[in-house]
Amino acid sequence: MEKKLIQAIKERRATPSFDGQPIPADDLRMILDAGLHAPSGYNMQPWRFVVVQSGEQKKRLRAASYNQGKVEEASAVIVACGDADGWRKDLDLMLQQGREGGMPESYADQARSSVPNYLSGFSSDQMKAWLNKQVMLAFTHMLLMAEVMGYDTAPMEGFEQDKVHEVLRLPLSYWVVGLLAVGHLKGEDKFDGGRFDMSHTVYGEEFGKPLK
Repeated sequence: MEKKLIQAIKERRATPSFDGQPIPADDLRMILDAGLHAPSGYNMQPWRFVVVQSGEQKKRLRAASYNQGKVEEASAVIVACGDADGWRKDLDLMLQQGREGGMPESYADQARSSVPNYLSGFSSDQMKAWLNKQVMLAFTHMLLMAEVMGYDTAPMEGFEQDKVHEVLRLPLSYWVVGLLAVGHLKGEDKFDGGRFDMSHTVYGEEFGKPLK
């Protein structure tokens, strides 16, 4: 680890340009593993990640991302997706692993019915909103792990859903949430855009009351 977490949080910038040097496989797996350990609703872990490293595939992904150069320059681009059908396919596996970790049978029995009852009633838009929340938790874990390890990152929402689907040959149930470009900075870093003071955005007990 090259940085403390608080340092990574405060000094992180959306990297404008990368040098393209490959990431060691062990480092990349550590970054991905941080995402896999994020919390999720019902522990359903609906995230799916496609890691793009080859020059040809990064070039295709760049074309699906409004031609942003950093997509092609990055050492790796982690395409973070949510699977709208993941809960159907993974419920049994989640409950099995939960039991192995000490989940009470009463909890497992309840989850077997409560998870389908809740998620099956979602509209398409509601499911996308739910996936956005779950996947971004994992996305942020990976971003911060990369920064702590000394890498630079650029979270990206500038892409065309249909085109990314085509480039990556994603299943129809997948919803692309974001792209995380990882590598090392080339040239100057992005300026410090500043952050609003806590008094501007944080309240105590209810809206309008200052935090004491």
